[in-house]
Amino acid sequence: FNFFDNFYGMGGQTSWETMGYGFMARVGAGVNPDNMHAERVDGYNPLAVAEAIARKKKLLLDGKGPVLLDTLTYRISGHSPSDASSYRSPEEIKRWQEADSIKAYGAYLIENGVAAREELDSQRALVQEKLLGVVKLAADNAASPRLGEAGNQGSFIESVMFSNGRIEKMEDREAELSQPLAENPRIKALAGKARYGFDAEGKPVSKNKAFQYRDALFEALAHRFAIDPTMAAWGEENRDWGGAFAVYRGLTELLPYKRLFNSPISEGAIVGAGVGYALSGGRAVVELMYCDFMGRAGDEIFNQAAKWQSMSAGLLKMPLVVRVSVGNKYGAQHSQDWAALAAHIPGLKVYFPATPYDAKGMLNLALRGTDPVIFFESQLLYDMSEQFEKGGVPEGYYEVPEGEPVIRKQGKDITIGTVGATLYKALEAVKRLEADYGLSAELIDLRFINPLNYERLIESVKKTGRLLLASDAAERGSFLHTVASNIQTMAFDYLDAPVTVVGSRNWITPAAEMEELYFPQAAWIIDAIHERILPLKGHRPATVQTTLDLIRRNRLGV
Repeated sequence: FNFFDNFYGMGGQTSWETMGYGFMARVGAGVNPDNMHAERVDGYNPLAVAEAIARKKKLLLDGKGPVLLDTLTYRISGHSPSDASSYRSPEEIKRWQEADSIKAYGAYLIENGVAAREELDSQRALVQEKLLGVVKLAADNAASPRLGEAGNQGSFIESVMFSNGRIEKMEDREAELSQPLAENPRIKALAGKARYGFDAEGKPVSKNKAFQYRDALFEALAHRFAIDPTMAAWGEENRDWGGAFAVYRGLTELLPYKRLFNSPISEGAIVGAGVGYALSGGRAVVELMYCDFMGRAGDEIFNQAAKWQSMSAGLLKMPLVVRVSVGNKYGAQHSQDWAALAAHIPGLKVYFPATPYDAKGMLNLALRGTDPVIFFESQLLYDMSEQFEKGGVPEGYYEVPEGEPVIRKQGKDITIGTVGATLYKALEAVKRLEADYGLSAELIDLRFINPLNYERLIESVKKTGRLLLASDAAERGSFLHTVASNIQTMAFDYLDAPVTVVGSRNWITPAAEMEELYFPQAAWIIDAIHERILPLKGHRPATVQTTLDLIRRNRLGV
């Protein structure tokens, strides 16, 4: 840990103001018996720094780390162009300027016969000439045209947001496995499972005999681990426990520890390490046990993973998949769907599969890509078997086309679009609408949040004239409001009623026993259709979905 101490933050002083101790090296005290071998070093003396680094490197190579350096330097200029440096005196700045390390080191080299004054003056002149030339080129709009000029309307910025690469393996070498793929116990066990959730007579296959959502994720992971030698996965309890929801069970036997390991309970460190590893040329799969903990990795997800490809003008790649489990049953801080947060951030791809078929195909897609993917998985779905694809989940490799929604059931009177586990509540509502009211609903699973191709949704709305959108996310600020707004812009002439969004209540998530009051149910969808889109003859609402109640809820902030 090498801290460069220039004595100031923006204006706060590190000495007894922004730090609760006299100097940084004290951080090492008590961390281990050797106090992290902590020391201060004069950052104005290049030889002192080089010598200190050499000693610290030897300690690390000998397995005696961690180590800590408190490297002293000084920020002569302000923190930013608007910084007037009013928090320090001109005399202080002048004294540090007089202690110029470049001049002092030059004098040291001359005194010891390493360099001549003429040689150093020549080097300085050469550097100044080169930098002046660089600045002139950068300021010349003909030599360096600005982005957005020459009629490109920012097309370059769009072109570097995502790399959209497809790479089988990040390095050309064999993947390191602890056992052959075919000998893995879980892979053997999956060979005997029913890959479609219903038998020939249309009866559901028992839970123990059915190929599940978690199995689909496992197969995608195992496939890429066997191909890409750089791929590594980590998170809380990933290894011997098999991950929090048994997705990784079987990978412990398949992989050496360095490719699958347990992390500290530190979401910032989990994702931050993934960002660094991906920037360094590896493929990382990191897991956040609950979606609610995205906030602990906010900067790493929203500013680092999302931005580096664009900030590097497309020179860097970000082959990072962040698996995010969306919970239920565990109350206020463990049961939230924050997909809208990820959707709001430019530079992130956001997937949310709701079926085993899509879970495998979409994770295959993410694990061959070169972009950061926030991969949401609902805990309600880990036990789910495939109910839509008649052929079941293929044993071989396949990918789901990126950004393409899928029609789960054809209909002609109303379109219902869903994200995540709400698909199954919506399917229940679709069946009841047809049986009880003769209403034919077309059910569309969006699957993707970004990118998202609206064409299929628009074509459906042109046919039905009506659209309801539903997900388990809290209704206020839901990503589905963006979808609703876009559809009303893109297909306004075809709508016979306003687009309606159904989401969870804008409450703190209650205890498991009250979740039917919180998460969308089939009855909510039917009631919302009746009150806001199309009155259903003879229908008696089980919930309050009136305009007056919407006004009341928003007035109270609930």
